[in-house]
Amino acid sequence: MDKFEDLQAFVAVVETGSFTAAADRLDTAKSAVSRRVSALEERLGVQLLRRTTRVLNLTDTGQSFYEHSSRILADLDEAEAAVQQEHGELRGTLRVALPLSFGVRHMCKPIAAFCKRHPRLKFDLDMNDRRIDLVEEGIDVAVRIAHLKDSSLIARKLFDSRIVVAASPHYLNTHGTPHSPEELSDHDCLVYSNLAEPDRWSWTDERGKKKVVEVRTAMRASSGDFLSNAAAHGLGIVIQPAFLAAEAIRRGNLVPILTDIEWPTSPAYAVYPPTRHLSYRVRAFIDFLVERFAGTPQWDRDCEELNARQT
Repeated sequence: MDKFEDLQAFVAVVETGSFTAAADRLDTAKSAVSRRVSALEERLGVQLLRRTTRVLNLTDTGQSFYEHSSRILADLDEAEAAVQQEHGELRGTLRVALPLSFGVRHMCKPIAAFCKRHPRLKFDLDMNDRRIDLVEEGIDVAVRIAHLKDSSLIARKLFDSRIVVAASPHYLNTHGTPHSPEELSDHDCLVYSNLAEPDRWSWTDERGKKKVVEVRTAMRASSGDFLSNAAAHGLGIVIQPAFLAAEAIRRGNLVPILTDIEWPTSPAYAVYPPTRHLSYRVRAFIDFLVERFAGTPQWDRDCEELNARQT
């Protein structure tokens, strides 16, 4: 057991780049990881890592040992997965990163359903809107709702969510309803600050040309839920994915506007780090999500139905 845990500690340090991050991945103390790696080097009689105050580097021997060690651990995971697959049983812990608002609103039911299928499986959920390093933080799979930049991550498409522009009935009665995107520059707009260009709202015109309007920003926030509530309280016009706005629209707290405009879609993906062997529990969960979100999402259907009633 000690040899196995020593290998786990060493591989975690190499893959995360620090003893602190490795300790977080393994859910143990930094000192315990350091002792494991030191014990491994002492037992082998070689130096595997060059330690400085800022960085860790593999020695040539350490690089070779890491390649063998990571392969051993991957083979062990694959062996366990093969047994679990044969018996239809998943065990262990799935570490999943989710966008906060989407996770709270739309991931509880899917995860509950997956847990009922696999009662011996545990979930460790990281729910926030910051962009994290999956490898460094030991995340098995993340749901990301955005157009993905080029990276080493592997992605599987889950769905496309439509974007809606909406305001409260009170705001529209007081300030009027814009009839074109260009008129948004004359209105109070509520913008999501985590976007690259939060004050520039884009759409595609009838000729297929991308157009942009510089909106008049009345409020910035890093929470989509807060912006939705702020819009419902009459503070301005908001642009959001339908999965955030649909409930407020359904209740009549928000009214969709400019519904004939082709706003960009917001794609969602399950992403995971590249690995020689994707564990069966991770693969099974991703397959489950792909099946679960197949077709037009319910929140998009709700918005389409409400738009149809208004026209």
